[in-house]
Amino acid sequence: MARAALLILMLGLWSQAAPAREIVDASAPQDLAVTLYRDPNRSENERMNRDWPQGFAMITETRTVTLPPGESTIRFTGVAEGMVAVSAIVTGLPGGTIEKNRNADLLSPAALVDGTLGNRVRITRTDPATGAERSEQAIVRTRADGGLVLQTGEGYEAVRCSGLPEKLTFETIPAGLSSQPVFTIDTRDASGGTYTVQLTYLAWGFDWQAHYVATFAESGKREDVRLKLLSWLTLLNDNGQSFPDAELLVVAGRLNVESDYRALSDPPEARPLRLTCYPLGSTSHGSWPPPPPPAPPPPAMMAAQGIVVTASRRVADMEMSAPVAMMAGEEQLGDLKLYRVPEPVTVAAKGLKQVAFLQRDAVKGRMLYEGYCEPWDADDSVRPARMLFATVNDDRHGLGVALPMGGVTFFEPSAVGEQFVGEEQMRDHAEGQDVELALGESGQVFLKCLRLDSEEEQAGPVRKARMRAALSNANPFPVTVRLQLGRPSQWTIAGLRGTVVKNGQRVTEITVPANSTRDVDWQASETDADS
Repeated sequence: MARAALLILMLGLWSQAAPAREIVDASAPQDLAVTLYRDPNRSENERMNRDWPQGFAMITETRTVTLPPGESTIRFTGVAEGMVAVSAIVTGLPGGTIEKNRNADLLSPAALVDGTLGNRVRITRTDPATGAERSEQAIVRTRADGGLVLQTGEGYEAVRCSGLPEKLTFETIPAGLSSQPVFTIDTRDASGGTYTVQLTYLAWGFDWQAHYVATFAESGKREDVRLKLLSWLTLLNDNGQSFPDAELLVVAGRLNVESDYRALSDPPEARPLRLTCYPLGSTSHGSWPPPPPPAPPPPAMMAAQGIVVTASRRVADMEMSAPVAMMAGEEQLGDLKLYRVPEPVTVAAKGLKQVAFLQRDAVKGRMLYEGYCEPWDADDSVRPARMLFATVNDDRHGLGVALPMGGVTFFEPSAVGEQFVGEEQMRDHAEGQDVELALGESGQVFLKCLRLDSEEEQAGPVRKARMRAALSNANPFPVTVRLQLGRPSQWTIAGLRGTVVKNGQRVTEITVPANSTRDVDWQASETDADS
């Protein structure tokens, strides 16, 4: 008994020495920085998924908080619903972080009912015949995961089962509920005081992509061409929270991401209230109306709508005659590239925004025509050559910056204005790399791939073929045709000078005069795989 009394005394002293932590709210963000990372698994041929973005962002919020002496709990209201809580770091607190938590429930009809269980609410009914309202107090007796049952002066009854329009009024919001996602940490400060802190975390539900608008300086596919290039970053925020006047940064390059940020984010739930009627309705009167329709999906599931363009004109105009008002600047971030927007930008909830990040008025390049003529794949059919715009990503050619992957839309001037001529998806290009973009099939340059020897002449221990490419050019200027002759690991080429290996193919470039044809002959021998 003495030991039991001592244990009870110790527990009582411990409970007195450990008072509950005081809850304090941090201020709204005073400064914001949003760094966007695109979906690491999306290839250059895939477009950004506007309904289900799988990129992420690093968000840094600067806030002010006033702490009492001792231990307290700080609430950060309005964080991104896709927040990865385990990634959160809070700096600027004298006592550091003891524990951190993510509130799982948002203010919603179901949360209101659950938080008011056993407490009083006011129910108001309207008589549809007279329009008269009658209000009375009631006590919530069930949770929101089934039928909502109230206790009134007339007994127990299920809400919405009386057949009359009904409204519930809650006098207060239950503790811990917020209309916005909340992140909390426990901290300790011996003296108390006001501090400026930074909350940094990763959040799911973002993405971005680049798009380029290229306009040729003059019409006609001549050998040497110039074009104007305007590039846009399209930013997507699928979260229900906006980030106003934020410092915006975008990271280009492919990151090695091992974590499943979607699974780690665990967004808070805004639970709808689904009401079910019971056969007896209430102890005083009852009815059996059909159940109400399902509640609409929470805001997090709604698709992003609208596009906001941050520049001197809409991107749909595709005009490049005047400089863009605001351009993102390029910076180095290890092996990656970072684009920083020089002015504050609002990353709106459930929205898209476009920011210009590159403008070049004189990109130098050349037009190529590409065709295939590989052994054992020859026939007598005439094939159109594929048009290519080729340049080098360096200062001498008017570029010299990292080019993130994205779509490229080409326009060419004409007597009736600029006309669309092609579109291509481009991979990431570092500075100094060759850039080649397809413009579609030509209507002026054609190729016929022929095999000149007979089957008897082809017989032997090593297969050989005498090949001919018949090229025709209907343009009023000479063109260069690049012939792909096969893989070096499979074929040896003789009789052609100046062949090189490019993108895994042995190729040669042939000039075809204006309004003319040209035949090119060579011999291909199968490579001995055992040698």
